[in-house]
Amino acid sequence: MPTNTENVSEAFSQQSIVFDTIYRENLLSEYMRQEFRTELLRTLKKDAHILELNCGTGMDTVYFAEQGYKIFAIDNAEGMLQQLRHKVNTLQLQDRIEVQRCDFEQLETLQPRKFDHIYSNFSGLNCTAQLDKVLQSFGPLLNPGGKVSLVIMPRICPWENIMVLKGKWKTAFRRFKKNGTMAHIEGVHFKTWYYNPSYVIRTLKPDFKVLSLKGICITVPPPFIENFVERYPRWFSVLQRIDRNIARVFPFTWCCDQYMITLQLK
Repeated sequence: MPTNTENVSEAFSQQSIVFDTIYRENLLSEYMRQEFRTELLRTLKKDAHILELNCGTGMDTVYFAEQGYKIFAIDNAEGMLQQLRHKVNTLQLQDRIEVQRCDFEQLETLQPRKFDHIYSNFSGLNCTAQLDKVLQSFGPLLNPGGKVSLVIMPRICPWENIMVLKGKWKTAFRRFKKNGTMAHIEGVHFKTWYYNPSYVIRTLKPDFKVLSLKGICITVPPPFIENFVERYPRWFSVLQRIDRNIARVFPFTWCCDQYMITLQLK
């Protein structure tokens, strides 16, 4: 019987051909990606060597490579990596992007490589029940003063919770299951888990200090609210401003669709 890791890899491999189209056509996904990139550029040092976890088809990989950074991109879905390798060759970015298949639960196999920054976008880390193991493997891979930036789904998402008013109980409370929640992509089922910022901070506290923490999609709807931007452009503009004013204020740092946390090695 396939493991959860194998199911995740299979699901995203199958989706890889249409992955870019799905995310680029969803303007809320594009908004979230831009929020991530803007925040990451605030903390990246010049000429940083970056380790990217769950790189997917390399939408962020290519962006940061074109900003002048060197990226070592890993993913465990071969279909995703094939798409990224094609981009690297087409755009002639071989001198800036290195691609390798690797499960983020096995980061110790990358040693003795060292990086200045490790990042994971779009909640790929929610696909593991062993987030503590993943987090604890960061230190040996970082240069002195190295940083980690992670985008993760917490347990409370207001836009999901209000789905109870529509009778969508599973959607409203799916993040509260302790033993993981079933998800599916391209007909392949796998489990996901949800982690509040306190879990990350507590796990990394012995070796890392928190530099920043912000919520993403607090009042702005998450991507599953399809066509919101197209239907309500003025409301979207208003909600964007609200989010940017409260994104770093508790409890909105953990009461959101996703949060982004950046920590630095002590």
